[in-house]
Amino acid sequence: MKADRHEPQFNNYANRQALAAALSADIAGALQTAIMRDGAAVLAVSGGSTPRNMFQALSRTDIDWSKVIVTLVDERFVPPSHERSNHRLVATHLLQNEAAFAQFIPLYCEGFSPEEAANEAASKIDALEKPIDIAVLGLGTDGHTASWFPGSPELAAATDPEQEKTVMAIEAPGIPEPRLTLTQPVLHGAESVILHIEGTEKRDVLEAALEPGPVEALPVRAILRETKRPLQVYWAP
Repeated sequence: MKADRHEPQFNNYANRQALAAALSADIAGALQTAIMRDGAAVLAVSGGSTPRNMFQALSRTDIDWSKVIVTLVDERFVPPSHERSNHRLVATHLLQNEAAFAQFIPLYCEGFSPEEAANEAASKIDALEKPIDIAVLGLGTDGHTASWFPGSPELAAATDPEQEKTVMAIEAPGIPEPRLTLTQPVLHGAESVILHIEGTEKRDVLEAALEPGPVEALPVRAILRETKRPLQVYWAP
């Protein structure tokens, strides 16, 4: 076993409401710890339908949100007004209530090419001069996490432990628009990495990814096999 390989720690809940309450409380506690230690905290979150309840619960937690920087693990290359935008999702469900005082660093940039937007977002994240404190990832039924998709021409580069870019533009078969994604070293360097999944189908995909096999088949393996600390899995049926 590699020195940086840790077995995931599973946090199982009876239902999705209980999961949202527990995960939001745990994230808030970790953010407050980072604020007390460093004077600021960095949270990277994912999109999709899974985190909405958690976002809403987290937005109401009583921490010093003015010292929290929120960014995205990945983004579709669409403007914030688009229904598929992760920026829109986070603005609608997380950056509300108490969390409205947080600073937000988007990945999409109007008028830029995907590569230019990736460079612009990377410059802002790099300027923070501190690692991400908490990265919350999702999982697709095809085994993707972040925007690391099976069959993507950029998958090997995005999941390369030696990749120097913080954000990359990426495409994949069957995906309707380009994506922007944080790279493996950035997520590997996070103080805490959380995988938030719901439903038996995604649990089965995760169990398959824990078995030997290529990253190309189930890209979430690039996280499972390279974590600074044990990956925290939050799951409900």
